[in-house]
Amino acid sequence: MRSQSSFALALVAAAWLAPLALVPELQAQETRPPATAAPVDPAAAEIRASSAQLVKAFEAGKAADIAALFSPQGELVDEEGNVYQGQKELTELFTKFFERFPGAKLALEIESIRSIGPNLAIEEGTRFIASKSKEGEGKAQLRYTAVRTKADGKWLIASVREFADDPLPTPHERLQALSWIVGDWVNEGTDGTAKLSYRWSEDQNFLLGDIAITIAGKPGFKSTQRIGWDPLAGKVRSWLFDADGGFAEGQWTEVDDGWVIKSSTVNPDSSTGSATITVTAKDKDHFTMKGTERIVGEFREPDFELAIARQPPVAAGR
Repeated sequence: MRSQSSFALALVAAAWLAPLALVPELQAQETRPPATAAPVDPAAAEIRASSAQLVKAFEAGKAADIAALFSPQGELVDEEGNVYQGQKELTELFTKFFERFPGAKLALEIESIRSIGPNLAIEEGTRFIASKSKEGEGKAQLRYTAVRTKADGKWLIASVREFADDPLPTPHERLQALSWIVGDWVNEGTDGTAKLSYRWSEDQNFLLGDIAITIAGKPGFKSTQRIGWDPLAGKVRSWLFDADGGFAEGQWTEVDDGWVIKSSTVNPDSSTGSATITVTAKDKDHFTMKGTERIVGEFREPDFELAIARQPPVAAGR
């Protein structure tokens, strides 16, 4: 009976140089013609200086100075496809922006500048904007392509188009929907007690769990668990390791009221098991765990449902 009880509880827990390049021979080095320096594009330095002016005007909140860096009929097409044309309309656009986001900061990463004529050039890069408002702090990362024309000795922006280029969420950000699980939890049943404790890993990219099972007042077994983001599957995944050598893996899918985990287990005796676990958070201190479709070897096991509560903090000095 112990093996069946332990396995049932285990299923509950399971829910949860590049090679070095060859050195050329000295003789080959001696006969190699001297490297020729790449030709310097005089327009590039002037365009970079103009971009530096744009950053300075932006951080000073001077909408008219930004618009003056565009040609009279210059346009800006934002990442949503909205078109703003002419210096007057651009001045109004940036004025409204600075009213809503005073003190916003801008950084430019220019990746390439290509002259395609004496008075025409293409500039490509990324804009980084950091801002504050009543709604809180925000950051934006935008790819851009700018067409510049030279008039009266100045490289003005004839057209600039922006494209959303937000960085991919970090593993830590991917797991935020599960951050409520951090802490100590307990389930007390008629035939055993399960204690669960979760914390963030030192690198903040995984949730680490310790699980201890007590059966009929006696220590049962212990397990450790790691919950992380699987970029290949595009899902949250968990790995659990029992002290007796068994292990389990779970693939998590977020649903409206919680999570559904498809769990598979391998036991020390080479038998296998599987289950569908549904985790539903009731409030910040309570959640339920329901197990269905439970298979052990070739046999179906009954469903179960557990109510799990957060343990209150231990008083100081106790």
